[in-house]
Amino acid sequence: MKAVVFAGPRAVEVGEVPDAVLEEPSDVVLRVTSSAICGTDLHMYDGRTGAEPGLVLGHEPLGVVQQAGSAVELVRPGDRVVIPTHLYCGVCVNCARGLSAACLRVRPGGFGAAYGYAGMGPYRGAQAELLRVPYADANCIPVPGEPGDDLEDDLLMLADAFVTGWHATELARVFPGCTAAVFGAGTIGLLSAYSCLLKGADVVYVVDYIPERLEMAARLGAVPVDFRAGDPVEQIRALRRSQGLPPGEEPMNGVDIVIDAVGFQARDRAAPDQENPAQVIGDLARLVNPTGHAGIAGVYAEKDLHPAPQGTADGHLTVPWATFFSKGVSVGFGRTHDRRYTVLLRDMILSGRARPAPIVTHHGGLDDAPSLYQAFDRRADGVIKAVLHP
Repeated sequence: MKAVVFAGPRAVEVGEVPDAVLEEPSDVVLRVTSSAICGTDLHMYDGRTGAEPGLVLGHEPLGVVQQAGSAVELVRPGDRVVIPTHLYCGVCVNCARGLSAACLRVRPGGFGAAYGYAGMGPYRGAQAELLRVPYADANCIPVPGEPGDDLEDDLLMLADAFVTGWHATELARVFPGCTAAVFGAGTIGLLSAYSCLLKGADVVYVVDYIPERLEMAARLGAVPVDFRAGDPVEQIRALRRSQGLPPGEEPMNGVDIVIDAVGFQARDRAAPDQENPAQVIGDLARLVNPTGHAGIAGVYAEKDLHPAPQGTADGHLTVPWATFFSKGVSVGFGRTHDRRYTVLLRDMILSGRARPAPIVTHHGGLDDAPSLYQAFDRRADGVIKAVLHP
């Protein structure tokens, strides 16, 4: 089968790899109809996380069940399904608690696993014609319709992007009427902002510096803030004051909710061509109101082969914990517990309540992967979310 494989720093290739096959009675083989490129894929593409050449990339698939193992009961060949990024057994103590990203059975010696991701288990990725899906009854989320229909891009966002954006709002305890700021207008940041608005946020500010991403934030209903125009914290405070603060809240001209959708590859505002992994965390601490909430959905890697000058190879950072403590801010971290949200968000899409597809900007076949990865990595050609159709 054809697949997108990591070839080395800033290089992917499309080649032939052995077909995905049933390895356990609880497996299915998925014929992939859509597979998105994620910002997390870029951590490997950039040579930062120790990915080995030959790794099949991708963790956001939608497709049709082609084969089902003898122990699979809930799906059958021909069913259309979306597959969550973080695979899980569905029955261990963490899965039973809804903590599926910390499944205790899918990665011996560790917890949690993902498709096509260095250090997250032996599972090949989904930017391929076929994908083996273990524990299929837990991991296959049935969806209606036919491949290529009007909901293809919306349903594909259930594999990761929309679910992770929603998870960010759960980490940050978003509530109706709140004010929020999301740092990073990539796919996750945009869908975090969108999820805030779906949950009833009064206003959501989105901080970035890429014009196309800021324009997309505005189209989704958020207020774009370009950090090239100055300190985004002070920009948001000025906007809050200009709009009028609620009576009695004048001393609190920050926001209730702050979300980091960037992670360890955050750009240094003073030199956007350089990284500063502590930049966003510092801005969150300054902007959040006393007793507010912070959600950290951006990836912070435990292994970085080429750390920025202010970063470290093992992920240790100096962050303003004293500011968070003195303000009484709650801070939520971590990977997405897909099982908690996927069916809820699927049903919101099917009812017409949510439509995350507008963030998809580019489509292509597997052969287009090298050029799309290159443009996405450079934040060029307006690529915000690219989808491959094997």
